[in-house]
Amino acid sequence: MELQRFPGGVHPEEHKSQSASRPIHAAFVPRKLVLPMRQHIGQPAKPVVKVGDHVLKGQTIAEADGYVSVALHAPSSGTVTEIGLASVPHPSGLPDLCITIETDGRDEWAARTPIDWRNTDPAALRGHVRDLGIAGLGGAVFPSSIKLDPAGGPPIHTLILNGGECEPWITCDDRLMRERAEDILEGARIMQHLLGAERLIAGIEDNKPEAIAAMQAAAQKLGLTIEIAAMPTIYPGGGGKQITKTLTGLDTPSGGRTTDVGVQVFNVGTSYALARAILHGEPLISRIVTITGHVLRPQNFEVLIGTPMSELLLHAGERDGTTGIIMGGPMMGFDVPDMDVPVVKATNCVLAKSKELFPPKPRELPCIRCTQCVPVCPAKLQPQQLYWFARAKDLGRAQEYHLFDCIECGCCSYVCPSHIPLVDYYRYAKSEIWAREKEKRLADTARDRHEFRLFRMEREKKEKAERLAAKAQSKKAEAPALSTPEQDAKKKLIQEALARAQAKKAAVAPKNTDNLPPDKQAEIAEIEARRAKIVEIAKQPVEPEQH
Repeated sequence: MELQRFPGGVHPEEHKSQSASRPIHAAFVPRKLVLPMRQHIGQPAKPVVKVGDHVLKGQTIAEADGYVSVALHAPSSGTVTEIGLASVPHPSGLPDLCITIETDGRDEWAARTPIDWRNTDPAALRGHVRDLGIAGLGGAVFPSSIKLDPAGGPPIHTLILNGGECEPWITCDDRLMRERAEDILEGARIMQHLLGAERLIAGIEDNKPEAIAAMQAAAQKLGLTIEIAAMPTIYPGGGGKQITKTLTGLDTPSGGRTTDVGVQVFNVGTSYALARAILHGEPLISRIVTITGHVLRPQNFEVLIGTPMSELLLHAGERDGTTGIIMGGPMMGFDVPDMDVPVVKATNCVLAKSKELFPPKPRELPCIRCTQCVPVCPAKLQPQQLYWFARAKDLGRAQEYHLFDCIECGCCSYVCPSHIPLVDYYRYAKSEIWAREKEKRLADTARDRHEFRLFRMEREKKEKAERLAAKAQSKKAEAPALSTPEQDAKKKLIQEALARAQAKKAAVAPKNTDNLPPDKQAEIAEIEARRAKIVEIAKQPVEPEQH
């Protein structure tokens, strides 16, 4: 296979040998599990248990709420003690809705039912993937059932298993490939079946020779046709668009996804979780997590979702001088609000900090326009310009410079001699744009509803007047035609009053409406067009209310 080179990238110090040398160790069952409902992109899961319920390991405790959502399950048996706000691992530090389970120590499983995926309808199989709680474990935690649906887009010709793991310190995927390669490839076989992909590739950085050998041996044992490529070690080589470029030579269009060029990418951890779910009936209740940094025994653990990170540090040998925890790596990870936050599906690494390993960040200095950030950007952006636009809140220009193509890898911040946290500025600009778009949509919806209400009231008033007029006309037709001088005089007075009212109305008609400037004419035309649209809607018959 001929490999390509994506633009940009950096070579930070790896720090992988500390945890990669030890095998995966099964973690303990903690006394308490805290399970956030929002562990994936999209709509958070909806609780289906109540306080006091006894649950079994693998039992559904929250169901998927909508299309972009996945279910959540009890990682161990025990009793639901609380459903409410609790601290969660998120950069904002804000609490979120969680289910707390007090474990009973028995770790008793609910019934598990393997699925015959070869003889199951693809739509039903994707439904099982959603209901078994499978989401991407490479960091994005996007619901896998949606990524496995090829409908509505270009055909998928290539499925990539992402074993790049380019972030420093993290080795969970490396150890998973070394020890459980067969399950990973069984999951890939199911993914390939659902996507209809003709080509299957596994991309693994060349600093993981044991993982490459294990995957090759497993593929040969299973008789699976797969290309296993040793990629150059460079950060962020494990990004979806970057690994697609490296392995296929295809460029993902600006603002697009790899599926736009017929490629779908899954992390090896996701493939493993899918195999356990479909072949063994085990929902996603645990994952491999690297515990490293300022600990006595850096290694990888198979951790139950909901386990407090502070207890993991104790399990790995907590040391004096710990200054905090990073969830993820030093490039794209973030500081957790406190050490007791739970492990979630997105937790691939718990990195203990110390002053020696992670000294305080230097003071931010003014940008000197050195442009060192430009050649390292893997998305071929202009980080320096985006920084100035974000800082000046010139969000329109930031979008013109393709702000949303930024993958927030941190390469620009890594090389900045002024120590500017560039990615923080980009995240701020993105959040501001999303907030303004949301406000605009809400304002447009409120205005349309108000105007429709006014037109509906006017229509109902007119319909009522027409009914009354028709009723009066009917009574008039039924009554004998009588005319007296008094009635004629009364009719004459009414006609004269109507004439005076019309004359008065004409006297207060708008003035100075001729020769308006073009901008005012355009504004009036836009208003009249909107009114015409709402009038057309208002003319539609009203559906009778159901009782």
